[in-house]
Amino acid sequence: MEHTAPEPYSESDKPSWPPTAVPGHPGNYAPENEAQIPGDGTEPAEEAVPEPEPTYGSELLLELRSHIAKFVILPSEQALDAVTLWVAATHLQPAWQHAPRLAVVGPAKRCGKSRLLDVLTETVHEPMLTINTTPAAVFRSITDEPPTLLVDEADTIFGTPKQAEKNEEMRGLLNAGHQRNRYVTRVVGNDHTPHRFATFAMAALAGIGDLPDTIMDRSVVIRIRRRADGESVRPFRSRRDTPALHDLRDRIAAWAWPLLDKAADLEPAMPVEDRAADTWEPLVIVADLAAAHWPRLAREACTQMVAAEAAAEEDHPSSVRILADIRRVFVAQREVDSLCTEELLHHLRQDPESPWSEWGRSGLSPRDLSSMLREFGIKSGNVRLADGTQRKGYMRNKFLDAWRRYCPTVHPVDADPTPSEG
Repeated sequence: MEHTAPEPYSESDKPSWPPTAVPGHPGNYAPENEAQIPGDGTEPAEEAVPEPEPTYGSELLLELRSHIAKFVILPSEQALDAVTLWVAATHLQPAWQHAPRLAVVGPAKRCGKSRLLDVLTETVHEPMLTINTTPAAVFRSITDEPPTLLVDEADTIFGTPKQAEKNEEMRGLLNAGHQRNRYVTRVVGNDHTPHRFATFAMAALAGIGDLPDTIMDRSVVIRIRRRADGESVRPFRSRRDTPALHDLRDRIAAWAWPLLDKAADLEPAMPVEDRAADTWEPLVIVADLAAAHWPRLAREACTQMVAAEAAAEEDHPSSVRILADIRRVFVAQREVDSLCTEELLHHLRQDPESPWSEWGRSGLSPRDLSSMLREFGIKSGNVRLADGTQRKGYMRNKFLDAWRRYCPTVHPVDADPTPSEG
């Protein structure tokens, strides 16, 4: 029997009232007859937002995401989305103004950092493992179509001040390579001819503990954790798993390469600002090119992960942490005009969750405090206390600008403090 196609829909002259009841659902009506009774005062039901149509690019990213999740348990769905987009972004490096770092850090061994690098090695563009690789060799490997640098056990490079000092050139390379057109000059050959070397290349670094602040600030940070009981992953076997990952890598590259010029021209709306926006922009552009759900997922990951790092920065024993804790002290002391150095240090050391009581040999010292605050242009001076005496200390109004800039979420800052009692 031959089936005939239905006639195209056309408007009918007949009114759509009354609606057709849905059997078994009192009060509900068939979707095609959702009009309200004229003049009854009710509002039409809100239309559901249609699901985005999948695209070839979105399906590729979904497949990549699934492969990564087979081998590594990441701390959140947003982290998994971010790693997926970062891998895809490596295949469009000539389009980017900034080359985001992927910092894969964990508190201990056996968190899956090296396993994630195994998967990245087989899926990123032109991977270059830099274990025991000299900065000079890295300089000479970066071209107009740069490789993707992969650094495992980064804690052995930057873990201690002595190691960091020894590898200062590598840190400088990783910092400079975050932005296009940042070159380093070295003399080459027997005649010592100066030569400029490019540094621009995306890089993933894995290690125990945080990396240097200058690298973390240029990174999409993945704080990986050890698997809990009941969490399982598939063992990575090169012979079995590499062919499928290489096939996926090649399909992502084939999809991305024709979009190179378009990617270079895009300037997407970003949910963050400044260096965080520079770092996340390539990932958001890849998401916009893939379409479907990825633009929303990318921006959600960006917003949440950048906010999490900002909160972690306030908790880190650094200059920003001391500003935040001093802000809490002034609030607890009812926003007094000034505090002498000894009293301020006493309150800082009293917090059992802060690092200041164990800072150095006998807790945070006046010299340590002065050194930290000097970075923000804050200096101690003679201050008049509530009892009328003068001592060395810090005035509240000297902190206002730094508090607004570096720890605005701790407590709101008013320009004029509440007058102290007594």
